[in-house]
Amino acid sequence: MSEKSFSCQRCGHCCFGRGGIVVGQRDLPRLLTFFKMEKEAFLAKYTECFDGKPTLITGSDGFCYFFKEGAGCTIHEVRPDVCRAWPYFRGNLIDELSFAMAKVDCPGIVKTVSHAVFAHDGYAYLKDNHLLCSDKKIDGRALIIAEEELPKL
Repeated sequence: MSEKSFSCQRCGHCCFGRGGIVVGQRDLPRLLTFFKMEKEAFLAKYTECFDGKPTLITGSDGFCYFFKEGAGCTIHEVRPDVCRAWPYFRGNLIDELSFAMAKVDCPGIVKTVSHAVFAHDGYAYLKDNHLLCSDKKIDGRALIIAEEELPKL
């Protein structure tokens, strides 16, 4: 990730809320190996269906089940692609208002970065790290972005 637009502070703000952490097809092999579980057992224990896709469950505190206060993400090395991509989500890359709200909530987003620079930096990061998706039926919409949708530099 480029320091010019984002530097993760490991604060956990992006780990709060239900239904946002889609477990994509590329995520499952990493998670299954890490937990030494079969697919059906993992999905039954750690996910729920949200908008037709498996998403990680939340704990009673409202955070992702795998986020622990003071420790951060307990599965960081195998976390889903959507977690690897934050804050470079579709909404933040193509919509200036969404970006402005994310900038307020996320202490890792550099406060002086323009939306256009952030969007192009983010798209390059997603592309370089093979995080872009294309299938709305199995992938989270947050990672489905076309370069032509980005604001002009």
